[in-house]
Amino acid sequence: MRSVRARAALGATVVVALALTAAGLAVLLVLRANLTDQAGLQAEVVAREVAGQLALDVPYDRLEMRDEEDHPVQVTDEDGRVVAVSKDLRAISGTGTDRVTPDPPPAAGGSADGDDDDDDNGTDNDDSGSGTPGRGEVDSDEPHFGNGTATVDGDTADYRFASVRATTSTGVTLTVHAGAPLAAEQEAVGTVRGAMLIGLPALLLVVAGVTWLVTRRALRPVEGIRREMAAITASEDLSRRVPEPGSRDEIARLARTTNETLTALEASVERQRRFVADASHELRSPIASLRTQLEVGAAHPELLDVPGAVADTVRLQALAADLLLLARLDAGERPGRTALDLGALVREEVSQRTGDRIAVTVSVPDSGPDAGRFEVAGSRGQLARVLGNLLDNAERHARSAVTVSVRAAEGGGVAVAVTDDGAGVPPEERERIFERFVRLDDARARDDGGAGLGLAIARDVAARHGGRLTVEAAREGGARFVLWLPGAG
Repeated sequence: MRSVRARAALGATVVVALALTAAGLAVLLVLRANLTDQAGLQAEVVAREVAGQLALDVPYDRLEMRDEEDHPVQVTDEDGRVVAVSKDLRAISGTGTDRVTPDPPPAAGGSADGDDDDDDNGTDNDDSGSGTPGRGEVDSDEPHFGNGTATVDGDTADYRFASVRATTSTGVTLTVHAGAPLAAEQEAVGTVRGAMLIGLPALLLVVAGVTWLVTRRALRPVEGIRREMAAITASEDLSRRVPEPGSRDEIARLARTTNETLTALEASVERQRRFVADASHELRSPIASLRTQLEVGAAHPELLDVPGAVADTVRLQALAADLLLLARLDAGERPGRTALDLGALVREEVSQRTGDRIAVTVSVPDSGPDAGRFEVAGSRGQLARVLGNLLDNAERHARSAVTVSVRAAEGGGVAVAVTDDGAGVPPEERERIFERFVRLDDARARDDGGAGLGLAIARDVAARHGGRLTVEAAREGGARFVLWLPGAG
């Protein structure tokens, strides 16, 4: 039962079995009720025919009873005495009395005929108000039905009996019990029940087999996906993809999502490999330079380039800090959320840049509708790092002007724009420059162009804060980097 196919087949079989059993019982009950009603109708017709003759004062021994073998008849009076029975009736049950021999008439002066002294006074003993039919009439109400048995000419069978009352012209009320055989009902119900008992197991086997085959066919792509994923895990070859079925069902969507996940995983692993390779390459140069200077200084102290060693050490320290920050960002580190004024942060960062070759122009509204609307939620240290990286990039490429402005963005949020009047960024390179260790051709020199991590770090930090960082052409002809962050509210 650990197989999905087995569980599906068993579940479908149980559900179908319960449904068919309930439906079969309902069919049997309805069929039995309908056939029983038909038998009751036949018995009622016979009973009313005999009751009509009694209402017309036909003598008991001259009653015409049709199909006496199939419709046994018993007539009783108000005292329960049997006054007439059909021919060849040997035993009966279910009519209130099991006697099948007519009783002798009552003694003279008795009241068995239902008359009393009031009849001599012209009073009609018609208790129509109490449900008793009037003289010379047959009861028009619904007859009483019941089941019983009867033995006719030596054969005993089950019958449906209908009881109809009639009153003679002399006021004697008689009850006619006529039966109709239930053999047809029993035979039909037995036939249907037998067919169900034979067909139900066969149908359940078909349901189980079809469910097994359909489930097996439906799950076959899943097994293919599992095998391919196992092979990818064993080979560590993330370039492989799982097979996608041609259907448009959930399994096809699962396969497509799995392949998309593998594509993202492959890209992530490749990015990490490239990152490790580029980081190793970037670290090798300053370390080798620093080692060379120290070895020369050890052999010839007078030739030691202390400023150069310090510069290489600073560059190595900055590169290590950048790599550490990227590692934390890749690990999913979320910045601390504190409310801060982005305009004040920009002024503070610019005021601390005393060694820039080009003075930075700051544009932060102090009054007007935009004043005091620059509050964002985020990490002060990381956002300061973003501003510093953008300003460092602008300083490297600007000719004579670097500008930073803060404004309330349309649609909400705060926008910080860092603009320079340098050569700008070609449209085809505006996304690539945010990749790690990417430097454009005019910034290949490590001394001037850095390691190619500043813009990558800036975009990653912006994304971690729910914002975005883009670049566009400036009106001055250079590049314009725009940092958008959602407002603190």
